[in-house]
Amino acid sequence: MIQQTIVEITLDSLLAKVRELKYEGWRLVQICCTKLPECLELQYSFDKDYVYQSFKIILKDTSTPVPSISAVYLSAFLYENEIHDLFDVKVENIAVDYKGEFYRTGIKHAFNQDEKPKETSHE
Repeated sequence: MIQQTIVEITLDSLLAKVRELKYEGWRLVQICCTKLPECLELQYSFDKDYVYQSFKIILKDTSTPVPSISAVYLSAFLYENEIHDLFDVKVENIAVDYKGEFYRTGIKHAFNQDEKPKETSHE
C-alpha cells in the first residue's frame, strides 16, 4: 500500500524541510497552488520508495514572498514560475526566473481572479 501524508508547515520552515528531504533521497514530484475562498494553498509533494509526502503552506495573500526551492531541486523553477504567473505568488530567488513571462495569458494572474471573465458571444 502506498503511504500518503500532507503536513501543514510554516513558510519559514520550508527550505530546511526541503533540504532535509533532498539529503534523505526524496524526489520532487510537484508543486501546486490552489485558490481557496480566503487564501491560497501551496503544496510541495515528494516521493521516496512509494511513500508520498506533501507539505502544505497557507498564504493569506500574495504579498508574502515565498522562498524558491530551486537551489535544492532545480526543476522547481518550472513550477515556481507557473505559480507566479498564474496566481501572482511572489517567489524569491528562482534559479531561472522568467519574471512574469513564463506564460502568455489573456488575463494576468488568471487563476487568482475574484470574478470570472465575461463571456463573449461568438455569433
